Amino acid sequence: MSVYPTQSCNSFGTNYPEVPHKLTHSLCDHPMLTLEALAKLAETLPAKDLECNTSDLPIGVDAVPEQLLDGIGDRIRNIGETGCWAGLRHVEQDPAYKQLLWDLIEDVKPHIEKKTGEIMDVEGFIFMTSPGGVTPYHFDPEHNILLQIRGNKVMTLFPAGDSVFAADEMHETYHTGGRPELPWSEDMAAGGADWSINEGEALYVPVMAPHFVRNSDEISISISVTWRSEWSHAEADARALNKLLRKAGMNPESPRRWPQQNRSKSYTYRALRKIRAVG
Repeated sequence: MSVYPTQSCNSFGTNYPEVPHKLTHSLCDHPMLTLEALAKLAETLPAKDLECNTSDLPIGVDAVPEQLLDGIGDRIRNIGETGCWAGLRHVEQDPAYKQLLWDLIEDVKPHIEKKTGEIMDVEGFIFMTSPGGVTPYHFDPEHNILLQIRGNKVMTLFPAGDSVFAADEMHETYHTGGRPELPWSEDMAAGGADWSINEGEALYVPVMAPHFVRNSDEISISISVTWRSEWSHAEADARALNKLLRKAGMNPESPRRWPQQNRSKSYTYRALRKIRAVG
């Protein structure tokens, strides 16, 4: 199953893994990505992998929004009227969706492996949003292609690894069990780039690039296929080690972005984690 045309694959190969860019795809009419199919999927997933909250959230949130998981299937079926943002996490638990995720990276797999090596931890996240909904400011630890299936949204994307938009301490907290939501200030807005994503388009989002999303006045359905690399895991380990160093009164240097490596800190943190597990 070919998802992206040759031009998009070539663009991906040029820009991956650090430069955001758009692709086109052929997934809009896929029967597994209709509202009814997704409502049924939601009704089979464990509650820990479901998110549903009001769609009129601010860009910056101070706490985890109240979850509206009761009747989530019907909330999704009627997403045009329910005023909700619904997310299905780890859809790879379902064998058919697991295969779909691999289909979504098959065309670009050679480019991924050439630059960041083995593809690890392929996961899928599907989002359904009522008209006008907002996904608050946050970041994610994976390489990510977000495919727009229905409707239009605008993702405002900020430079990855820039402490102006996500302080080192926020990275460190996240990589030691914290939430992905980030503090927001309007004076940061000028540093973001708006990416309008229409049906049949996709956006590649680099690891830990902060962003927020505003939906248009239509229903939105989108799917993210994400994966990790040894580089992304090493960056996460380096952040976790930095938290320990900061607690010890040090001011550690930020991890380096690809293609530079963070092996020394990563190996140190992994050794400490192993010692703690054994101890």
